[in-house]
Amino acid sequence: MTERKYPIGIQTFERIIREGYLYIDKTDLVWQLAHYATFVFMSRPRRFGKSLLTSTLESYFKGERELFEGLKIMQLEKEWEQYPVIRLDLSTAKGQDTAADLRGRLLYILQDYTKFYGKNDAEVTPGALLEGIVKRAAEQTGRQVVVIIDEYDAPLLEVLHEDETLAAKRKVMQEFYQPLKANERLIKFCFITGITKFSQLSIFSTFNNLKNVTMLPRFATICGITDKEMMSQMAEDINLMAEAYGCSLNEMHEKLQLHYDGYHFAEESDGVYNPFSLLNALQDKKLDNYWFATGTPTFLIRQLQNFRTDITSLDVMEEPSDAFDVPTEAMTTALPLLYQSGYLTIKDYDRESLTYTLSIPNQEVRIGFTKGLLPTYVGLEIGNVQVGFALKFWRALKKGDVDLAMREMQAYMSGIPYVEGFKKKLAEAATAEGFYEYTLYLIFSMLNVYVRTQVKVAGGRTDMVVWMHDTTYVFEMKVSGTAQQALEQIDTKSYALPYQADGRKVVKVGVKFNAETRTPEEWIIR
Repeated sequence: MTERKYPIGIQTFERIIREGYLYIDKTDLVWQLAHYATFVFMSRPRRFGKSLLTSTLESYFKGERELFEGLKIMQLEKEWEQYPVIRLDLSTAKGQDTAADLRGRLLYILQDYTKFYGKNDAEVTPGALLEGIVKRAAEQTGRQVVVIIDEYDAPLLEVLHEDETLAAKRKVMQEFYQPLKANERLIKFCFITGITKFSQLSIFSTFNNLKNVTMLPRFATICGITDKEMMSQMAEDINLMAEAYGCSLNEMHEKLQLHYDGYHFAEESDGVYNPFSLLNALQDKKLDNYWFATGTPTFLIRQLQNFRTDITSLDVMEEPSDAFDVPTEAMTTALPLLYQSGYLTIKDYDRESLTYTLSIPNQEVRIGFTKGLLPTYVGLEIGNVQVGFALKFWRALKKGDVDLAMREMQAYMSGIPYVEGFKKKLAEAATAEGFYEYTLYLIFSMLNVYVRTQVKVAGGRTDMVVWMHDTTYVFEMKVSGTAQQALEQIDTKSYALPYQADGRKVVKVGVKFNAETRTPEEWIIR
C-alpha cells in the first residue's frame, strides 16, 4: 500500500487536492450550503474542519472548477461563475489585550485586500475599511462579493470571564460586522463560523436574516468523518493500525469508535469522528488524546467554576434545545459552552417532549476533560493519579478483586497531596459525599471504564455505577453513616435492579469515608 498522505494541520482545499492528500468528499453538502441562504452561521468545536470548509467555499466561489474534478459537486454545479472572495481568519486576532489592540489587528488582517481593491484615507476603523473593500470589489469586478469569516468569536472567547474587556471588544466586533448587513445588496454569500454562539443583537447588530444552520440535520455531517466514510475510504489504514496493535480490523474499528466517534450535531443524524484525532491516530498508528494535546481551554474551566457546575451530572443530561443552544453572553449555566465547544454532544432526541439527551462524546473527551478538571475540582495532579493509583486499581478490578481495589484506593488517598485548599474545596461541594463523588468520578474517568454518578433509578439516585466488560459495580458512599447502611440503601432502593438483566455480574459496594483522613475506611462487598 502506498503511504497515505494525511492532511494534518493543512486547512487549504487547493493544497489538499493538488498535493494528493486524503480528502473526504463533502462537496455536495458544500454546494447545498452555498445555496441555502445569503447570510449563514455555523458553529462547530475546534479542530473539526471549519477552516477547510471555508477554504472549500472560497475555491468554489472563485470558480476554480479544476480543483473539483471527480468530486460530488460536479453533478450539481453547471455554471461555475467567479466572484470576488474576502476570506478572513479571526483566529489570528486572539491575544489582543485591549479593544484598541483588537481594532489594530483587524485593520492589519484587512490589509491584504487593500492591495487588490485599494483604500480610502477616511477608512480608519475596521468596519469602515471592510465596507470600503466590499464596495470597491463589487465595483471593480461588476459582481456581488462573497465574505467568509472563520473563527469569528476567537477574539472574545479568551475574555468571557472579564466583563469590562468583553464589552469593549464586543463593540469593536459590532462595528466590524455592521457593514455586511448595510451592504446586503452587494453580498452574494456571507458565511460565518465559530465555536460559540453570540447573539445576533450583541455581535451582528441588525443581522435579522442570519440563518443558523448549526443544528440542521442536512448539514450535521459537513464537518467530521462518518463511520461509513471511514470504513469505505480508510479500511486499509485501519488494517495497518490493527496490525500494529496485534488485533483484528473489527477490534481496531471498535477501539477507534470508543475513542473518537460519537459526535452528533442534530437530532437523528449520523455520528461523526473528530477528524483531527482520527487522522493523527491513523498516521501514528496509535490511540492517543490528540484533541487535548494543548489541554482543556482555560475559558471553559473558568466558566465551569463561575457557574459552580456539578461535573458528575455531565454523563447524561436531558434538556430542551433552548437550554444549550443559547447565546454565549446569555448563559446562566456552563451547559451551552460545554455543548458548543464539543465537550457534550447530542446522544438522543425525544420528539414528544422536544428534549435532547446530551452526554460526553467519547473516551478521548472524557480523559482529556478529566485531566483539566482534576487540579481544579479536587486538587489532584494528573501524574499522581496515573502513576500512583490508576494502573493498580484497574488491574484489581479486571481480576474482580474489589477488596484489593478498595485497599489500593485507601492507600492512595491517604497520601495524595491535596491538603492545601482542601477545606475550601470541601466547602464548595454541595455535600461531603459530593466531594468524594467528584474525587472518585474523576479518578474513575481516567481509567478505560464507563462511570456515572448520581444515576437516576426508580428508587432514587445511585452514588456511582461503574460498567466493565463482564461486571457492573454499584457503589453507595457515606460520610456520616456506615458501610452496612450504604449497602442496605442499595438494596432497599433497588439501585442494582436495572443492571441485573444485561448478562453482566452485578457487584454492590457500600463505602464509609472518614471525614478526617479523607479516605475510605470501611467497605462491604456483596
